Amino acid sequence: MIYHDLDELDEKILKQIINNARTPFLEVARECGVSGAAIHQRVQKLTNAGVIKGSEFILDPEKIGYSTCAFVGLYLVSPTSFDDVVQALEKIPEVVECYYTTGQYDLLIKVFAKNNKDLLRVIHSELQPLGLSRTETLMCFKDGFRKKLPLDFSQS
Repeated sequence: MIYHDLDELDEKILKQIINNARTPFLEVARECGVSGAAIHQRVQKLTNAGVIKGSEFILDPEKIGYSTCAFVGLYLVSPTSFDDVVQALEKIPEVVECYYTTGQYDLLIKVFAKNNKDLLRVIHSELQPLGLSRTETLMCFKDGFRKKLPLDFSQS
């Protein structure tokens, strides 16, 4: 992995936009004491370097009909099937995150379902046919918190 040489202006910009990607560049420019064009160029540089991977709107799953959230640990039958399983998981709409892990699971996924019955359908009809030896489901009652990565480039 490549570490990019980021400076204090990059840090200021990222701190401004990380919590609200819709913050206008002119507002960011005022906070940083530079021109709007400078902010636009820096954001473009950070995007091209892969530091910024995009922006997103965060939806409330319950408000759009997904009342069940679960983390599912997957045990693969064969370690050689990692890539195929991950590609298949990406096609399942209810699977929103997937992680290669160490420890007891081969993969850990986050699943949203309409309800518990729908989660059972996802596990039996969508996950089991992928060549899994078994799964372990951890129900999520509610989010504790979600936060952004800390930014402090002065320690680099």
